[in-house]
Amino acid sequence: MKQVRQNKILELIETYEIETQEELAARLRENGFSVTQATVSRDIRELKLTKKAGSRSRSYIYCAVPEPDVLPEARYIRVLSDSVLSMELAMNILVIKTSAGMAMAAAAALDHCALPEIVGCIAGDDTIMCAVRSVRDAVAVKQKIEQIIGM
Repeated sequence: MKQVRQNKILELIETYEIETQEELAARLRENGFSVTQATVSRDIRELKLTKKAGSRSRSYIYCAVPEPDVLPEARYIRVLSDSVLSMELAMNILVIKTSAGMAMAAAAALDHCALPEIVGCIAGDDTIMCAVRSVRDAVAVKQKIEQIIGM
């Protein structure tokens, strides 16, 4: 029910210029949702809604903040870009060659990239072994890393 209500909130703020929680609650009630101001307030917080200038002068309306592109932080991208020399697949294992002494830093950066396909990484001096869930996932991870570092 909560997910349905929150989806309706997103639909309503796209359709109407809604300025207040009370106005949003009224719109929800018109659409068959029994809500309190506290529920609407909690939904606004969970949906991370913000306000922007409306078309009417001096009015501010609710809007959804677009999700940022899912890219790792710039510092992790920089570590990977500066250290990765090549990548090679061996079934579901991705072997990454790095500059001398950079494998540990690059493996840590990969960990922070939160690629769910990677089960774990082992790093030496200039080589990282990434155990990946499947061969298909290994291909996808290699492509993601190439995209991240612009290879």
